[in-house]
Amino acid sequence: MTTVRNGIVLFGHGARDARWAEPFERLAAKLRGLAGPGARVDLAFLELMTPDLPTAIAAQVAAGCTVVTVVPVFIGIGGHIRRDLPAVVDQCRAAHTGVEIRCAQPVGEDDAVLDALAAYCQRQIGVRDQR
Repeated sequence: MTTVRNGIVLFGHGARDARWAEPFERLAAKLRGLAGPGARVDLAFLELMTPDLPTAIAAQVAAGCTVVTVVPVFIGIGGHIRRDLPAVVDQCRAAHTGVEIRCAQPVGEDDAVLDALAAYCQRQIGVRDQR
């Protein structure tokens, strides 16, 4: 029996400021704690930061992942999600024909994520600016 090793790649836009990636790193750490030893969680970025998506997927394949799910950590769907991401995912599928590469909808398209954001906003009512 073949063991399926799952990988998750959290895919973000990227930024010049390295601190921008901190929430994504925390999310990846939370997922690693939830996913268990048979899964791998990595970050990838469209631009301005490394690794890029092909590099992150190649690392997962090299680590033995046979199913890789790309989760776009974007709130809205713009040109990067409509055009750039599908092209890069197709490139990765062509490079790793023996691996199932899935692409989830952006996190902002999920009602549970929007509910969590709404709850956060609601909690901010009456909270004083602590800066």
